[in-house]
Amino acid sequence: MKILNAIIAGVAQGSMIALVSLGYTMVYGILKLINFAHSEVFMMGAFFGLFLTVGFGLDTSPMFAGVAGTLAAMVLAGLLGALVEKVAYAPLRARSGGRSNTNTRITPLVTALGMSVLLQNLAQLLFTARYRSYPQLLPIENARTIVFVVAVVVMIALQFLVYGTWFGKAMRAVSVNVEAARLMGIRTGRVISMTFVTGSMLAALGGILYCLSQSQVYPTMGVVIGTRSFVAAVIGGIGSIPGAVLGGVLIGVIGELTKLTPYSGLQDVIIFTVLIVVLLVRPSGLLGKAGIEKV
Repeated sequence: MKILNAIIAGVAQGSMIALVSLGYTMVYGILKLINFAHSEVFMMGAFFGLFLTVGFGLDTSPMFAGVAGTLAAMVLAGLLGALVEKVAYAPLRARSGGRSNTNTRITPLVTALGMSVLLQNLAQLLFTARYRSYPQLLPIENARTIVFVVAVVVMIALQFLVYGTWFGKAMRAVSVNVEAARLMGIRTGRVISMTFVTGSMLAALGGILYCLSQSQVYPTMGVVIGTRSFVAAVIGGIGSIPGAVLGGVLIGVIGELTKLTPYSGLQDVIIFTVLIVVLLVRPSGLLGKAGIEKV
């Protein structure tokens, strides 16, 4: 029974990680960029959700306040993601002029780390460093079920968006060759910005569900979850939407099962060991596709 409960909790935890991991994998699929600031957007989205839920009248209509606050927080997180892309990454793309070399790969990576630190410190200035509890809108068991269902629905919706719509076709074209996509009339800047918006909205949703089911919200909460979400994206195959979900669920289950052993404190060590084994066996990830890249 303990193992079954651990697996159920792990699937719920992994589903939340998957929602954040999808943002990493979408941005990487388009720009080949690891957006480390994404974990702080996750944290900011959780703060937005807390304040907006209370602001929409939590005492009078808790369910309406919860739904409205979540949707509004997703919109604000999407705008924050677009702002990060516009301020931090768009100037670097314009400066590189589409060229690919060592400098153009390292500079966005350092910029992403800088944006992560900036957002984390901004959150501490705005919200202080104290922990804040989310209102208990749902029982823990119901919250875990909702997290899993939402993750599956989001994965299906994203698959349809990427492979069944014109915007998804534009995203895939940009991921193959930005300059060729621009010559074909695709507004590459808009596609990239909307990719950041979509990933940031999912991160906010994951943050709110995470705080509703198992955590308080605080300025450094994105560090651990962001790291695990990135690892999930790599294990599943970064750039693959089903891979991000699979990696997230796998990490969640491994983490919860580890808590049943005497080595519960080595949870992250075991997760990174799994990452190393997967990369040794399948460098492109479990569901990733190996490809040839010109450098």
